[in-house]
Amino acid sequence: MPPITELTRIEPVHLERLERQGIFTTGLLLEVSETTTRRQYLADQVDATPNDVLNWRDEALMLNLAGFGPDEHQLMIQAGVEGLRDMLSLDLDEFRDRIHRACLELKVDPPPDLMIEGWWDQARTLEDE
Repeated sequence: MPPITELTRIEPVHLERLERQGIFTTGLLLEVSETTTRRQYLADQVDATPNDVLNWRDEALMLNLAGFGPDEHQLMIQAGVEGLRDMLSLDLDEFRDRIHRACLELKVDPPPDLMIEGWWDQARTLEDE
């Protein structure tokens, strides 16, 4: 599980408060924010809004996709995909096109199409999260 420090949509003050609550990984964040009630409780504990927690959760879900690491996270940011909701808003061809454009901009080789399709498929299975 990636550390919560890899989340880009979280303010440093909230990051520090989450760590004081013992939440060091995206997996723990996903666990403690699983329901609306839990998201509200966490928001109250770290002086954030439930929407903040929902945004952190959205990005954490993306970071926990199989075969996903810091380089892939940077690639997604370059592609304008900040979280799972962004992935879900795109059809597979558009998602693939964004990834390929981002690779050109970053001057890196694109991941294999099978990996891109895998991320997109995984996002679909997590749609109700």
